[in-house]
Amino acid sequence: MSIEMDFPVYEDIIAARRFISSYLPSTPLVGVHSLSQLLEFDYHIKCENLQPVGAFKVRGGVNLVGNLTDEERRRGVVAASTGNHGQSIAFAGRLFEVPVIIYAPQKKANPYKIESMRSLGAEVRLFGEDYDQAREEVERLTEAEGQRYVHSANEPLLVSGVGTMGMEIIDDLPQVDVVIVPVGGGSGACGIALAVKQHNPDTLIVGVQSASAPACHEAWKVRDLDVDCSMTTEHEGLATRVPFSMTMQLMWDLLDDFVLVTDEEINQSIRFLAQYAHQVAEGAGAAATAAAVKLKDQLKKKKVVGILSGGNLPLARFATVLTE
Repeated sequence: MSIEMDFPVYEDIIAARRFISSYLPSTPLVGVHSLSQLLEFDYHIKCENLQPVGAFKVRGGVNLVGNLTDEERRRGVVAASTGNHGQSIAFAGRLFEVPVIIYAPQKKANPYKIESMRSLGAEVRLFGEDYDQAREEVERLTEAEGQRYVHSANEPLLVSGVGTMGMEIIDDLPQVDVVIVPVGGGSGACGIALAVKQHNPDTLIVGVQSASAPACHEAWKVRDLDVDCSMTTEHEGLATRVPFSMTMQLMWDLLDDFVLVTDEEINQSIRFLAQYAHQVAEGAGAAATAAAVKLKDQLKKKKVVGILSGGNLPLARFATVLTE
């Protein structure tokens, strides 16, 4: 099926900030003193775990659903998600009274996120082994069923919505040297890069992905969408099996570096964020800190921001990670 490919630009992020400010809070940029001492650079975290659904994607969901046409609102929207994209669309659907259907994988979805989507009023249908199988089913059915399909990455209004994070970072830390962003589908990395580089082209934007789900990293490295990668990560927010066209083209232009971290390095950073920053981070939310630890020798004496993109971590899993 065809997907709208009008690329977002900085002016779209300005418009998104103006629109979503009535519905969503800005999030704090927190300097983590003890972790900064350990790493030997000035480390800050952007606390998107404090958004209403516990993750950054709600910015894009509100911006997109709030700007649908009357006909699109009447027909409703459908999406595939392991959780945070689905929560964002469900939240916005409730806010703007738009029917929402979310397809989630049967095995790799976070049960807390499934419960949240349903409590926000979305119909959740479980299908497939992973996110990409759920997404492929949605794309197969959408044209026949008539809803507005909301892709998790190839949506200019999603990218410009989440790009408002970048504007807030510049407001709070204008001299930031490096921003590290977790990459699942890439909307966050693209939006932040568009916003931050508008103000300071010399600020480095670094993407990070799990080595157990490296599709976007490999596509970025070879500048080609046709990559064949495994997808075995335990961290569902990073669990994409294929790269997406619009966000990859933006990342080819905007990312200065792209690193891989192991799932265990991510788990270690969940512990670091709990111990040093007193924040709960899901795996995707801790990935930026894992990359900061990995790159610490290159980042000495710099001002660095890591995006804590979400905090929707089941309590039992949190307890297990903390005691490992």
